Amino acid sequence: MRAAARRLTRRLGRRGALLTLKGTIATLYGYGQIVAPAHDRRGLTLLLKGMPLKAWATAWIVAGVVALVCAWLPPRRDWPGFFAVWGITAPWAMSYLAAWWPLGLYERGWVPAIIFGAFGSVCLVAAGWPEPPARSEASGET
Repeated sequence: MRAAARRLTRRLGRRGALLTLKGTIATLYGYGQIVAPAHDRRGLTLLLKGMPLKAWATAWIVAGVVALVCAWLPPRRDWPGFFAVWGITAPWAMSYLAAWWPLGLYERGWVPAIIFGAFGSVCLVAAGWPEPPARSEASGET
């Protein structure tokens, strides 16, 4: 069982592990927006002028699934997953930021703006990282 887990981890790699984590969170966030939408939507004012919340929730789910699928692609071919997560978080970060300033609709809008911005920005940074070389099992490293 440990050997199988090790092979799986090696196949997935660090980039794939990050995409799996981000994809799972994005998918679950989208699902949460469908089954139990947030009541306070002041920070989403600009987004909801373009599409209803269920459409945005679906976009979150799609971005999450893209990231989960791309997690299993070879490094450098997995970029759509990183872009999908960034692409869904950027409008949310910007909407919350604009609701805080300059619109003044949501006095704490800067907080979710930072959270969504950081969540997506990690993907932009990680997309440029190479996968570390595989360690040799013959040398006793794991």
